[in-house]
Amino acid sequence: MKTTSPKKEKNNLPLNSVLHGDAVEVMKNLPDNSIDLVVTSPPYDAVRDYNGDYNFDLHATGEQVNRILKDGGIAVVVIQDQTKNFAKSLTSFRMIVDWVDSVGLRLFETVIYRKHGTEGAWWKYRFRVDHEYMPIFLKGERPRYFDKESLKIPSKHAGKVMTGSGNRRTDGTTTKTVTRPINPTKCRGTVWDYLMAGDKDSLKRQHPAVFPDKIPYDLIQCFCPPNGVVLDPFGGCGSTAVAAKRLGRNYIVIDIAKNYCELAEKRIATVPNSLFVN
Repeated sequence: MKTTSPKKEKNNLPLNSVLHGDAVEVMKNLPDNSIDLVVTSPPYDAVRDYNGDYNFDLHATGEQVNRILKDGGIAVVVIQDQTKNFAKSLTSFRMIVDWVDSVGLRLFETVIYRKHGTEGAWWKYRFRVDHEYMPIFLKGERPRYFDKESLKIPSKHAGKVMTGSGNRRTDGTTTKTVTRPINPTKCRGTVWDYLMAGDKDSLKRQHPAVFPDKIPYDLIQCFCPPNGVVLDPFGGCGSTAVAAKRLGRNYIVIDIAKNYCELAEKRIATVPNSLFVN
């Protein structure tokens, strides 16, 4: 069941819609090689109560993601592992291996999403978990779109002059000493910091498991071309769609819970239509 009418159709895609249904079954209706970017966070390890007895299959999800991604398309999954009886479930690691070895995607990079603004639970025999994994999967040989300029961050020592040894060779020696000014910005690394409470969105907090809107915003800027299509098969409160609409990209959101589809629609409606690029 579709809960919103698509603003336009492109290659038989229900663009700019929130779709109610099982993620795998709904994705089966999407055309091959039609999606530029997937950004999602599945309900892993049953660590949250979603007010329903829902099951999902990470392997089947990966197969459909691989089918509908364009060549050079990217899929990013925000995921962690449950700790039970002092041991991690390894769900995230198993998914990575399965999507690469069995599904056929390639692991482009693994980014650590480091959480700020919350102390989290205090455990007697555990460290505080302040991160999640963001494996980035690639279909094909190279990304079809990659804009790392949008993700550059300020250099701590911008404007200063650095003097030191050059690059280290494979035999352990280094190139000659170099002197160069430090640029005002630098390429982001593989640990991305986000403030957990930074969205200040009361609607969003009606969902039990959310991530900052800035995560899909950054990923869409980097991996989805203008007028491209972003899919979130576990749409939740609609953060991926909200970010896509703000950036003028097309979105498709799927969620098995009708109440969360309605919540996503409410959040999407708060973004002015004037920002959308047809």
